[in-house]
Amino acid sequence: MKVNYRLQDRFDFFIFIPLMVLIVLGLLGIYSSTVNHPTANGNFERQFSWALISMIVFFIVYFLPPQVFKSYSLTGYIFSIILLILVLAIGKTVYGAKSWFSFGFAGFQPSEFAKIGTILFLASWLSKDNVDINDPKTLFKCIAIGFLPILLILLEPDMGTSMVFMVIILFMLFWKGLSLFGLFVVLSPGIVLFSSLFGKIIMFIMLALILLVLILFKRNIFTSVTVMVINLGTGFVFDIVYKILKPHQQKRIDAFLDPMADPLGSGYNALQAKVAIGSGGIFGKGFMGGNQTQLRFIPQQWTDFIYSVIGEEFGFIGSLLVLTMFLIIFVRLLNLSKQANGSFESLVTIGAFGLFFAHFAFNIGMNLGITPVVGLPLPLLSYGGSSLLVNLVMVGILMNFYKSRRLYD
Repeated sequence: MKVNYRLQDRFDFFIFIPLMVLIVLGLLGIYSSTVNHPTANGNFERQFSWALISMIVFFIVYFLPPQVFKSYSLTGYIFSIILLILVLAIGKTVYGAKSWFSFGFAGFQPSEFAKIGTILFLASWLSKDNVDINDPKTLFKCIAIGFLPILLILLEPDMGTSMVFMVIILFMLFWKGLSLFGLFVVLSPGIVLFSSLFGKIIMFIMLALILLVLILFKRNIFTSVTVMVINLGTGFVFDIVYKILKPHQQKRIDAFLDPMADPLGSGYNALQAKVAIGSGGIFGKGFMGGNQTQLRFIPQQWTDFIYSVIGEEFGFIGSLLVLTMFLIIFVRLLNLSKQANGSFESLVTIGAFGLFFAHFAFNIGMNLGITPVVGLPLPLLSYGGSSLLVNLVMVGILMNFYKSRRLYD
């Protein structure tokens, strides 16, 4: 018997409406920050065009057969890896990273498309019935799938995007059922690496805590020693990694540790962003009324620091609106991941959650001065055609899963 479902049973407005609100806010921020700019006054028109193209692609993806995403996941992953290799050879260098393909007035970052390819293929591999995520060999293979694009992205170098991939992989492994000890093994080197930013004393304290946790887990001596050696190596490798970073990347790390160490240089953007957000007050200075925005205190604030434009011109209300829209999307994605038809759909949904959450957390943190400036856009708001396109393709896939779930009722 044929069953007629309501529109809301086939189209998830709990995701679509917040998505459209964020895109509109982004377009307003881009217009305000570029309309009077001597070189970027065409960015609004370009972003608006990309928004229309992305919406068309979104609906194409939405109406595709749901099985196509799993069937072509390996092909998409291999294609994205090829693009990441090619960009290292013939790509365009922008802000110190050789990460762009340029075609006249348009350009795109292969790392953006690699996010979709990696999420789909890793979800496809993890959703196999015989996969035991807590088996060391299986865990190593999963990490290898995720870290191949990370390695290529680090060679560009693009530290911010590589961090996003790490979050995506971590979320997907955890969702698959990675044990608490496995999660500890994956996370601990990153914790040690981060602690080493604050000096050797803090790093040794963190290593001592990790040793204590290993003792509490009561694993065999070989496993415990191996994990401890990995963490020791990670802690002492930071100095080597820091030295091979480009000067502007080193300055970003220094500015994160002490923004006032170079307030007119590496710490300038973060300090000015905080001034802009703080000066907006409750209701803001009005559309196109922000001093920091209109006087261009923050270079290229329509990209990584678009949130400061919203905060200054629309105030606390506008800032809170952005946070609320993202919160609605995050809660909805978590609910959809639980309601998905199968393991593949659930893992893709949680991978998308990791993608959006990582960009959101790092970008808002940059604007508030609580995370390093790593050059990550705010999803759906920041200027950038390839980023907006990939975000809407990802949402289109999730909405496709939502629509198709009724096929299995």
